[in-house]
Amino acid sequence: MYLPATQQRFITSVQSALHEYDTELKAINNKIWSNPELGYAEHQAHNNICSLFDALTPHGYKVTRSAYGLETAFEITYTNSSKANRTIVFNAEYDALPGIGHACGHNLIATSSIAAFLATCEALKSYTGEKSTTPSYTIRLLGTPAEESGGGKVRLLENGAYKDVDACLMVHPFPIAPQNPELLSMATVVPGEFLANDKLTVTFVGKPSHAAAAPWEGVNALDAVVSTPNVIPMSATVDYYVRSPTKKSLKALTAKVVKCFEAAATATGCGMEIEWGISYDDLKSNTPICESYVSAMRAMGHQTILNNAGQTGMLTSGSTDMGNVPYAVPIFHGLFTIPAEGVNHTPLFTNGAGSPEAHERSLACAAGMAVVACQIAVDDEFAKRVKEDFVMEMEE
Repeated sequence: MYLPATQQRFITSVQSALHEYDTELKAINNKIWSNPELGYAEHQAHNNICSLFDALTPHGYKVTRSAYGLETAFEITYTNSSKANRTIVFNAEYDALPGIGHACGHNLIATSSIAAFLATCEALKSYTGEKSTTPSYTIRLLGTPAEESGGGKVRLLENGAYKDVDACLMVHPFPIAPQNPELLSMATVVPGEFLANDKLTVTFVGKPSHAAAAPWEGVNALDAVVSTPNVIPMSATVDYYVRSPTKKSLKALTAKVVKCFEAAATATGCGMEIEWGISYDDLKSNTPICESYVSAMRAMGHQTILNNAGQTGMLTSGSTDMGNVPYAVPIFHGLFTIPAEGVNHTPLFTNGAGSPEAHERSLACAAGMAVVACQIAVDDEFAKRVKEDFVMEMEE
């Protein structure tokens, strides 16, 4: 795959910056992994990351805590112009799962984005374009809380965090078999990497009664959920995720599911209430960014695969609030493997996410993202291709 000249210029400076901040990056990764916090309660992660950049303010970083109306969101900004031509964002996730800590590797997501942000800024500082002109840009690190279920990015979108952004990048870890730990593969799949989903909590309301003495007096809410209960409760509540390949197809599917709930309520004589959660859209990665990332990673010696459906088993039928972002701006949501004995959302993956090998792989991906971000910042032709691909996706 062809390596653009703009990428070649940045690889050495990006890798040098990552080496310079190696101690800080290891420390922040360990702090996040060792102190797992649930969505919208990630106070230690928020404060530790912001404190890291408070110490770096002489380098030109502006720190905003509790950004965009969310207490545990933050924004770190570096700009070389009051009227930047390009704005590039790295998303940092850092929420954990109840009882099993960082079983989805969000400590690695945060670390890779922090590293990519630092490397991009440091590499661009020394860059001078053609005819001794310096491009104008703004680079941001956005702390995005509550990915697991709280829809932090959806709320950030609503509050203007992604306004006038030209590209948004992040990577996500998945397990690889321990017998093949040398493989660092990357999937950049458009569009079916993650599914759209609707979240709803359905409560059926009946009439309580003693199941043995007077069952005929009861209206069993649990009959709407399961059969043969040994009590007759007044109410029963179920949480549902409805998933579909696209945002468009999800709407029709969810309508059918709701009719099933209504039918169950009618059949059992129960009342029904629905509480809607935050919906996640399907994820659409930007093709030029994906291709640029693959070429940069390969140039740095990392085995990286474009559109590897069915080849590494990393693709997922899950959902993410990152899926809402590409409906607003061009995005890159890459996948990378780490040595782990279990899949995501298991304690075994938590152990893998805290390993030195996983940390090193997150930094390798950070280097790839930083090279691409630098290319977007300085290469007008490439930035145009990114925008054109985004517009084309939105028109489909």
